[in-house]
Amino acid sequence: MTEIETDRLLLRRWRKKDLDPYARLCADPEVMRYLPGTLTREESARQIERFVYHWERRGYGLWAAEEKAGGEFIGFVGLEHHDDWPVDEHKVEVCWRLEKRFWGRGFATEGALASLRHGFERLELPRIISVCDPRNTASRRVMEKAGLTFRGRVHWRGYDDVWYSADRRGWLEPGGGPG
Repeated sequence: MTEIETDRLLLRRWRKKDLDPYARLCADPEVMRYLPGTLTREESARQIERFVYHWERRGYGLWAAEEKAGGEFIGFVGLEHHDDWPVDEHKVEVCWRLEKRFWGRGFATEGALASLRHGFERLELPRIISVCDPRNTASRRVMEKAGLTFRGRVHWRGYDDVWYSADRRGWLEPGGGPG
């Protein structure tokens, strides 16, 4: 599994000690406000198992995100493949979920940019998407800062969402990518 360091983040493999802070993050109603709901500790553990399996199966996935300065787990960021994505054949999403005390400090954008760079440069993916509830203005801002473009609305998994994407060619060109 590839680990990535940015200026302030270590994107790394999941560890057993990540379960407690991840379960707290997923139990926070504010963090989970635009998602189907909060998760129990057991549901959080199963989700981490799915993240690890995704890495094993696909060779990429969602990293545990750690703030380098203090070595503290702050959430996840990375790439996730969705077999059931209904819009087109490009099914890899850049995703993030951070503990709220790390919101508004640029960590999601920093992690999203590193994930996109990894997806386009190392994995040579042709397109990467990102999806969220249309009311989630913070995530929409992260998408835009990371160089993704609004593509439209989609009804997916029982929810009305908005989706953004970036194409490898345009993102890697001089002047492409983040604005």
